[in-house]
Amino acid sequence: MAAGMPLSFCGDKFPSAYGINASVLNNGCFVDALNLVPHVFLLFITFPILFIGWGSQSSKVQIHHNTWLHFPGHNMRWILTFLLLFVHVCEFAEGIVSNTTMTSNHLHLFMPAFMGFIAATTSVVYYHNIETSNFPKLLLVLFIYWVLAFITKSIKLWKFAEFGVWFQYLRFCITALLVILYGLLMAVEINVIRVRKYVFFTNPQKVKPPEDLQDLGVRFLQPFVNLLSKATYWWMNPLIISAHKRPIELKKIGKLPIAMRALTNYLRLKDAYEDQRTGEDPDRAPSIWRSMYRAFGRPILLSSTFRYLADLLGFAGPLCIYGIVRNLGDNNNNTSANKNTDNHFRVYFMDTTELLENSYVLSILLFLALVLQRTFLQASYYVTIETGINLRGALLAMIYNKILRLSTSNMSMGEMTLGQINNLVAIETNQLMWFLFLCPNLWAMPVQIVMGVILLYNFLSWSALVGASVIVLLAPVQYLIATKLAETQKSALEHSTDRLKQTTEILKGIKLLKLYAWEDIFCDSVEQTRGKELTSLRTFAFYTSMSIFMNAAIPIAAVLATFGVHHFLTSSIPSPSQAFAALALFHILVTPLFLLSTVVRFAVKALVSVQKLGEFLQSDEIGDDSWRNGDISVSLDVGKKHLGMTKAINRKQPMRYQMDNYEQPSRRAMRPIETEDVAVKVSSGSFTWGNNQLTLSDISIRIPTGQLTMIVGQVGCGKSSLLLAMLGEMQAIDGRVFWSKLPDCEMAHEGNISWSETEDSEEDVGSKNRNSVAYAAQKSWLLNATVEDNITFGSPFNKQRYKAVIDACSLQPDIDLLPFGDQTEIGERGINLSGGQRQRICVARALYQNTNIVFLDDPFSALDIHLSDHLMQEGILKFLQDDKRTVVLVTHKLQYLIHADWIIAMKDGSVLREGTLKDIQTHDTELYDHWKTLMNRQDQELEKDIQQDSQTTLERKTLRRAFYSREPKNQMDDEDEEEEEEEEDDDNFSTTTSRRSKIPWKMCGCYLSSGGFFMVFLMVSSKLLKHSVIVAIDYCLALWTSTNKTKANLQTAANQTPAFLQNWTAANQTPAFLQNWTAANQTPAFLQNWSDSINSTDVSPQPEQNVYYLHVFFVLCAAGITLCLITSLSVEFLGLSAATNLHHNLLNKIIHAPIRFFDVTPLGQILNRFSADTNIIDQHIPPTLESLTRSTLLCLSAIGVMASITPIFLVPLVPLAVAFYFIQKYFRVASKDLQDLDDSTQLPLLCHFSETAEGLTTIRAFRHEARFKQRMLELTDTNNTAYLFLSAANRWLEVRTDYLGAVIVLTVAVASIWTCQNDAKGLVGLGLTYALTITNYLNWVVRNLADLEVQMAAVKKVNSFLGTESENYEGSMDASQVPENWPHDGEIKIHDLCVRYDPMLKPVLKHVNAYIKPGQKVGICGRTGSGKSSLSLAFFNMVDIFEGRIVIDGIDICKLPLQTLRSRLSIILQDPVLFSGSIRFNLDPERMCTDDRLWEALEIAQLKNLVKSLPGGLDAVVTEGGENFSVGQRQLFCLARAFVRKSSILIMDEATASIDMATENILQKVVMTAFADRTVVTIAHRVHTILTADLVIVMKRGNILEYDTPDTLLEQEDGMFASFVKADM
Repeated sequence: MAAGMPLSFCGDKFPSAYGINASVLNNGCFVDALNLVPHVFLLFITFPILFIGWGSQSSKVQIHHNTWLHFPGHNMRWILTFLLLFVHVCEFAEGIVSNTTMTSNHLHLFMPAFMGFIAATTSVVYYHNIETSNFPKLLLVLFIYWVLAFITKSIKLWKFAEFGVWFQYLRFCITALLVILYGLLMAVEINVIRVRKYVFFTNPQKVKPPEDLQDLGVRFLQPFVNLLSKATYWWMNPLIISAHKRPIELKKIGKLPIAMRALTNYLRLKDAYEDQRTGEDPDRAPSIWRSMYRAFGRPILLSSTFRYLADLLGFAGPLCIYGIVRNLGDNNNNTSANKNTDNHFRVYFMDTTELLENSYVLSILLFLALVLQRTFLQASYYVTIETGINLRGALLAMIYNKILRLSTSNMSMGEMTLGQINNLVAIETNQLMWFLFLCPNLWAMPVQIVMGVILLYNFLSWSALVGASVIVLLAPVQYLIATKLAETQKSALEHSTDRLKQTTEILKGIKLLKLYAWEDIFCDSVEQTRGKELTSLRTFAFYTSMSIFMNAAIPIAAVLATFGVHHFLTSSIPSPSQAFAALALFHILVTPLFLLSTVVRFAVKALVSVQKLGEFLQSDEIGDDSWRNGDISVSLDVGKKHLGMTKAINRKQPMRYQMDNYEQPSRRAMRPIETEDVAVKVSSGSFTWGNNQLTLSDISIRIPTGQLTMIVGQVGCGKSSLLLAMLGEMQAIDGRVFWSKLPDCEMAHEGNISWSETEDSEEDVGSKNRNSVAYAAQKSWLLNATVEDNITFGSPFNKQRYKAVIDACSLQPDIDLLPFGDQTEIGERGINLSGGQRQRICVARALYQNTNIVFLDDPFSALDIHLSDHLMQEGILKFLQDDKRTVVLVTHKLQYLIHADWIIAMKDGSVLREGTLKDIQTHDTELYDHWKTLMNRQDQELEKDIQQDSQTTLERKTLRRAFYSREPKNQMDDEDEEEEEEEEDDDNFSTTTSRRSKIPWKMCGCYLSSGGFFMVFLMVSSKLLKHSVIVAIDYCLALWTSTNKTKANLQTAANQTPAFLQNWTAANQTPAFLQNWTAANQTPAFLQNWSDSINSTDVSPQPEQNVYYLHVFFVLCAAGITLCLITSLSVEFLGLSAATNLHHNLLNKIIHAPIRFFDVTPLGQILNRFSADTNIIDQHIPPTLESLTRSTLLCLSAIGVMASITPIFLVPLVPLAVAFYFIQKYFRVASKDLQDLDDSTQLPLLCHFSETAEGLTTIRAFRHEARFKQRMLELTDTNNTAYLFLSAANRWLEVRTDYLGAVIVLTVAVASIWTCQNDAKGLVGLGLTYALTITNYLNWVVRNLADLEVQMAAVKKVNSFLGTESENYEGSMDASQVPENWPHDGEIKIHDLCVRYDPMLKPVLKHVNAYIKPGQKVGICGRTGSGKSSLSLAFFNMVDIFEGRIVIDGIDICKLPLQTLRSRLSIILQDPVLFSGSIRFNLDPERMCTDDRLWEALEIAQLKNLVKSLPGGLDAVVTEGGENFSVGQRQLFCLARAFVRKSSILIMDEATASIDMATENILQKVVMTAFADRTVVTIAHRVHTILTADLVIVMKRGNILEYDTPDTLLEQEDGMFASFVKADM
C-alpha cells in the first residue's frame, strides 16, 4: 500500500500504522479491520438468497398474508435492530468528527461503522422475508452473524480496556453498547431455535399463522405486520393508493380481526362486570369503571408509556436549537490532535461531551429525535383509539342485550323512551370512547409541564418563570371557557332536539297542515325554537372564539412577559440561543395546558355517561318483576294438576346470557298431542303496565288448541293488552298464564336460554320456556330490509309457502308496483308504504312463520272491505286453519264472528263473556242482539268478479305515483349519484382521479356568500394582518438578540406571515411538538456547560437601542394579541350568519313545497337536511374553516421566513413539496371514502337499535332475540372496521407529514449551519423555531382540507333542496275581496274537471262534472284508485287542476289565495294525525275559539268524558303522534277538530276506516245531526255508511260512472253501487 494515498485505511502519518510488532491484536487498525469481517460475510451470503427469493416470487405476486406469522421475540428483535442502527450512526459520526481533527484520513475509524449499518439493515430485511414465507432454517445465517459480530466487538472492547481507554471516551461507550446489543440479538436468535426447534432437533415444530389471517376476509393487518410497518402504517399504502382509482367499498375493508370483534370484547367486559357481583350483596350495582379498567386497562398503560417517551423526546427540539445556535461559528477544532493520541492506536479519542458540541451532529440528532417522537406519539394515539373502539363495541353489545330484556312497561310508560336508548347508543358510548382516546393526556401532561418549566428556568433563570406563570395562570380561564362551552353546547342540543321533533311532526303531518292552512303557524313555532337554538349557538361561537383567542395570544403574552422581565432584572438581553430555545419551549408548554381543559371536560362527561349507563343496566327487566312483585303462592296441586299438559311459563330471563348459543332455536317439528285442547290458559289473572293501575283484572280464559278464537270489544277495553299479557309482556299482579307443554322432541332445542341454577326450584315447577308465537301487532312494525326479509323474518325461504302467504294477504299487486319487486328495501320505519300495505306485510309475516300459535291484533284496521274479506277467507280460515294452527284474532269486524270457534268478549279490562257464538246466543241474548244490530247484515261469500276488480287499491295508486315520478326527480336531486355513474362509464384514469380529488370550491363559495360579504372581508384581512404581525414579533426578537447591530431591512418580515398560533380545535389534535429528550440521561455535563456559559453569552448593545427594541417589541405584541381577538371572532360569527340564512331558507322552501314533493322525497332524506346537515353547518364547518386557514397561513409564513434566512433551503423544498402534494392528494380521496363508509355503516347500526326497541314485543313473541343479537354484532363490527380504517388512515397521513416536517427541520438546520456567519445567530434560531412549528401544522392542513371537503357535502345537500319550487300561494284574487263568511251556503259546482299530480304524469280525474246543492250529504264510492281521494284534494287545490274548474258559492277556487281557500273548508283524513302539545293546541292551533266551543266539539265527538278524566282537561298532554290515545280515539279527535272549524263544507276522506262499528254508528248519527245544515262529502270505505246520503257518486278510473240517490241506484240490479252494497252486507 503506497504511503501517499490520501484516503488510506489506517492513515499514513506513521510508518508503523500497518506494523504488527507488538501483537496482531494490539494494532487498533487491524482490530477495526477484523470488525469488518462479519458484516461482509453477512452481505455475501444474504444478497444471493434475497435475490433468488425475490426473483422467484415475481414482484407482481405478493406472498399472501395467510403464511404470515411472527417468530418468537419478533418485536424485541426489531427494537434491538433499531437501537443497533442508531448506535452505528453515532459510531459513524464519532469516527468522522475524530477524523477531521487529524492530519491524515483514517478510514478505519468510520468504515466498519458504515458497513455495520448496512449489514444491520440487511439483517432485518432478510429476517422479514424469512418470516413472511415461514422458512426458519435460513435464520442460521443470522445466528452465525450475531456470534461473529459479538466476538469481534468483544476483542475491540477488551483491547480498549487493556490500554486504559475507559468511559471518559465516547468510542469506548459506543463499543460497549454494541457488544451488549449483539449479545442480546444472539440471545433472541437462540430463543427462536429453542422454541421453534428448526435445527439441531429431530422434530421441528409446525406452526400455523393466526386464524384471522387464514380467513382471507380480514384486511385490517395492523396487529399482524412487522414493527416497522406498524409504526409507519406501510400496510395501508395499497388501500390508500387504490382509492384513487375506484372508491373504497365495504368489501375492500373486509372483516375485523377476532380480537377486535364486538363479541370478543363484549365477553371480556361482561366477565369483568359480572365478576363484581358478590354472593353476599347481589343487589349492589357493579362498577362500570372497574369493569372497563379490568377489560381494557393494559393497552391504555402501553399507550401511556409511548406517550411519556414522545413527550420526553419533545424536549430535544429546544435543546438542539440551543446547542446549534450557540455553537455556530465557534471554532472548537483547534484543540491539539495529540492530546489523546495513544501511542498504541495513534488516533484521536473524543470526549463524551465533545461530539454534542458539533452543530452538524446536533442537527442529525434533532432529526432522529423528531422522527422517533412522532412515531411514538402516533403509536400512542393508535393504541388508545383501537382500545376506545373495542370498548364501544363491547358497550353496544351490553346495551343491546339489555334492550332485549327491558320490560315493556318501561317502554310504554315512558320511563325509558326510544330517545333515551338512542342517546345511550349514539352519544354516551361515543363519549366514553372519546374519553379513552384522551385519557393518556391526563397523566402525561403534568409531567410535560413540569419538565418544560425546569428547562425554562435553566435557560433564563427567574424571568422564565414569569412567562411560564402567565401560561399557567391563564389555564383556569381556559378551563372555565371549556365548561361554559360544554354548557352552551348542551342547551343548543336541547333546542335542536326540540326543533327536530317539531320539524318531524310537521313533515309527517304536512298533508293535514296544508289542508287546514296551518303551515305558517307551525313554521313560526319552528323558527321560534330555532331562534332559541341560535341564541345558544351565538354564546357557543363567542366562547369558541375566546378559546381560539386565548390559545393564540397566550404564547405572545408569555414571550413578552419573559423578555420584558429579563430586561428589567438584568438590563441585558438573552443570547439568541437562549431566546429561541425558550420560544420553542413556550410552544411546547401551551399545548398541554390548552388540551388539559378539554381532557378534564371529557372526563366529566364520561362520568355522567357512565352514570346513565349504570342506571340503564340496572333498570327493570321483563319477567323478573312480573313474577316477583306479585306474591304468587304456587299451590302445588295446581302444579300437579297441570304438570302433564300445561306448564306456566315464567319468562324470567336468566342473569347470564349464553352468547355462544347463537344458533336459532329450531322450528317446531311435531304438532302437539291431539288430546291437548288448551294452548294457553290464564287463571284469575290481573295485569298491569307497571303504574299500579290494573289494566286487566280478574281474567280467566282459555284458548283452545287448533281453533280460531276471536276477541271483541269496544275501543280501549284491553283487547291488545290481553294478548300481551299472555305473551308475558305485562306485569302479573295475580294469577298465572299457562302455556301447553311442548312435545318432548322439542324440549331439547329450546335450551337457547340457559337457566341459572340459583332460581328457587319451587318457582320452576310450573315454568318452562314457551314456544315461538307468530304475532302481528296492531301498530305495524317493519324492519329496514327487503319485503321478502320482512315476511320470512329469518325463517328458511320456501317458495310455495311464500307464494301462498302473499296471495292470502293480496300483496302481489303491491309488490309488482315496487321498483325491485319483493327485493325492494322498505323500512325507514316503512315510510314509503301506506298503513294498509305495512299492516298486510306484518300479517304475512305472522302467517309465514311455522309456529303453532298465531296472535293477530286487529289485522283489518287499515284494510278495506275487499281486502279484509280476502284475508279472512284465504289467510285465516284457509291457510291457518288447514294447518291446524291455534289462532287468536282481535277484531272490530263483527261480521266475522260466525267463523269463530271460540269468542271472548271484553269490556273495560275484564272478560264479559267467553264461549262459542251458539253459547252466547242462548245465554246472553242481549249481547247477541246488540251485535246483530251492529252487523245488521249477513256475511256473504264475496262475488269472485268483484274481487278480481278490487285488487288495485288506493295505496297502490300512491305507490305508483311515487315511483313514476321518482325517476326524473332524482336526476335533478342527486348530482352525486350522477357523478358516480359518469365515473363508471369513464375509463379514462386521469379524469376520474381529478374528479375524485377535486376540492368543492363552488360549495365553499356558496357557504361564504351565505355568511355575507362584510364578514368574509373582515375575516380574510384580519387573518393576513395577524400572521404578518406575528412574524414581525419573532423577527424583531431575532434582531434584538443578535449581537451584531445590522439594520436588516424590516420590510422583508412585514410581507411574510405567521409562527405559532395554535388552536387545538379538535380534542385529538397532536399536541405541539411532543418530542423527547434522551440526552438528559446520558450527559448531565453538557447541561452544566450551558448554564455556565449563559453568563458569558449575555450581550449588551447600547442601552438606548435596547429600550427602543423593547418598545417596538411591546407594540408589536399588543397588536398581535388584538388581531388574534378580531380574527377568532370574525370566523365564528361568519359561520353563524351562514348557518342562520341556510336554515331559514331551507325551512321556508320545504314547508311551502307542493304536496307532490313529499310523495316523491323520502321523509328520512328531508329530515337529514334538518338534523345531520344543519348540525354540520351550525357547529362543524366554522372550527374546521378556522383551523384550515390558520394552519395553512402558518405553514406558508414559516416557509417564507426560512427561505428568506437561508435561500438555499428552496432547493430541497421542491421535492418535499411534490411529496407533500401527492400525500395529501391520495389521503383526501381515501379519507373521504372511509368517512362516508363510517357514516353509512353507523346509520344501520343506530336504526337497528331503535328498530329493536320499537319491535320488542314482536321480537320476543317470535323468540328471535338471538338472531337480532347476531345482526347487531355484525353491524357493530362493520362500523368499527370502517372507523378503525379511518383512524389508521389518519395515522398514515400524520406519520408521513411528520417525517416530511423532520426532513424540513434537518435541511433548514444543515443549510443554515453551512451558510451562516457568526453575526446572524438570531436569524438561524428564528428559522429553526419556525421549522419546528411547521411539523405540527402540515398534517393539519391536510386533515382540515379533507374534513372541510366532507362537511361541504352538507352545504351541497341543503343547497339542492333550495331549488324546490313552492306552491303558488297568491291566487288571482286578493284575500280582501273574498266575503268574510264565504262559503256561506256550501253549494259546489264541478265543471269539466281534469286533475293530475304532476305535469309529467297522466291525469287522475278526467272531465268530471257534478253539482252539489247547499246542505246536501253526498257519498262518493268506488274501487281503490278510482280517483275518490284525488277529488277531495282537488277541493283544496292541492293537485294540479289543468282543465275545468270547481266553483264554490260562486267563486272559482283556483283564483283564491291558498291560505283563504283552505282555511274556510274542513276535512277529516283517513289517517288520524295528532301533534304533541295540548289537546287545545290540537283542536285549535290558531287560538281563535273559546273553551265552550272546544268542549262542545268534544261532546259531539263523544270525547268529553275522556278529556274530563285526564289531568288538565283541555290542557292535557298529547304525546308525539298522539300515541297516548288509541287509533279510534285519535280519529274522534280529528272529528272534533273539524267541528271546531265551523265551515259549511266538510269532507270526510274514509274517516271511519279504523273505528269499531259501535263508534262508527255514533259518528254517523253525529254527522247527520251536527252537520244537518252543512254540505258533507263522504268518501266511503264501507258502502253502508253512505246508504243514508242524499246523493251517491260512483267513480271508476277517474270518471263518474253513476250519479243519483242511493235508492235509485239500488234499483239498478246490475249497477256498480248495487254490487258494492251486496258485497258489503
